[in-house]
Amino acid sequence: MRNDAAKLDSALFTDAVVQKPTRDGFGTGTVEAGKADSRVVVLCADLAESTRAEWFQKEFPDRFVELGVAEQNMATVAAGMALAGKRPFIASYATFSPGRNYEQIRTTIALNEVPVVVCGMHAGVSVGPDGATHQMLEDIGMMRMLPNMTVIAPGDALEAHKAVVAAAKEKKAVYLRFGRSATPVFTTAETPFEIGKALTLFDDPLARVAVLSTGSMSYEALKAAEELSNEGVKVMVLHVPTIKPLDTEAVIAAAQRFERIITIEEHQAAGGFGSAVAEALASVHPIRIDRLGIQDQFGQSGDPQELLAHYGLDAAHIKEVVRGKI
Repeated sequence: MRNDAAKLDSALFTDAVVQKPTRDGFGTGTVEAGKADSRVVVLCADLAESTRAEWFQKEFPDRFVELGVAEQNMATVAAGMALAGKRPFIASYATFSPGRNYEQIRTTIALNEVPVVVCGMHAGVSVGPDGATHQMLEDIGMMRMLPNMTVIAPGDALEAHKAVVAAAKEKKAVYLRFGRSATPVFTTAETPFEIGKALTLFDDPLARVAVLSTGSMSYEALKAAEELSNEGVKVMVLHVPTIKPLDTEAVIAAAQRFERIITIEEHQAAGGFGSAVAEALASVHPIRIDRLGIQDQFGQSGDPQELLAHYGLDAAHIKEVVRGKI
């Protein structure tokens, strides 16, 4: 059964389900944040249309800064603006930011403890035809290792909007991860979102396995849970949009209740969300954890859904892992 507290879209598994890229939530979220706080500014590295930064640009042209193909400069300029009292968002493809400007993010933003929101777009294999060079699969690991850095992977466009608005109010640096491909919008305007909190999407008193997911993979986990439930196999799905700080209370509670945990992320299995869960449980409540993710390889060009299936990140594969067949 779906958790009523989650307030999910009733059309989840029908042809009527709405699909939008999470990057759309960045565009609408920055506009809302900008209306609420005149200190909010957006900086971009020659990708305003692709990142949806142009939505903020059209609304607040005097608070938008185009840096050109200069991601390192973008990070340092944003750090200076934050030190001057602004609330900067910096937007580029994740392979370039934080991929190309990691040192500047580390030294000028995280080390200085300034409230810059780093927005990594087109992350994961589901960016599709762009291929391995643009499919950033290491960013969660990179960013969660940085002190003074919050890391969030929103589940859908609506949650992405809420995460952007929340990040604008933070007094420390935040990394937000967004996708390009349209993915199902499974939450609603009433679905709660709070930085640092997980959300139970699906549960049953007879569940024996917990699936912990982050980002748009939570829809695949939810779809798998619904299908498994109809087949008599009960699982719990815990959506964890904030990877750092991790909701350790919810993670530990899941470990204490179940015999086994499965984590899923559109990211390298090493160093990412699953690793964060394993680290949180290692000294408190050791348990079997099956970490689904990209297994030590780069991505490749292809249709987004085909790539998810190829790398074992779709609902069909999750069902097989739950059943113990893989």
